[in-house]
Amino acid sequence: MELLRKRDNPEYKYTIAMMGYGPEDKNAVLELTYNYGVTEYEKGNGYAQMAIGTDDVYKTAEAIKLCGGKITREPGPLPGINTKITAVLDPDGWKTVFVDNIDFLKELE
Repeated sequence: MELLRKRDNPEYKYTIAMMGYGPEDKNAVLELTYNYGVTEYEKGNGYAQMAIGTDDVYKTAEAIKLCGGKITREPGPLPGINTKITAVLDPDGWKTVFVDNIDFLKELE
């Protein structure tokens, strides 16, 4: 994998790096996050979530609620970048984040 892009956000105390085998709009990528001040991660506490693109995070959250899913972050924009997301827990307790496709593509510009 290669570093596709990196963004530092000092106001919110984190840096993200996107890693992949090709352009983000055509390939699956990993987003790695460094949280300021964290000097060590233990196996198991460094995993945050899987992210999946959706055309409407608000409708996605409603559909998940209708099916009995647990929303852990109501849909809306992220501070600092304004990309809309919603976060849910699956039945096994793993977090999944749904990211607005249009907002994500704007991040690539």
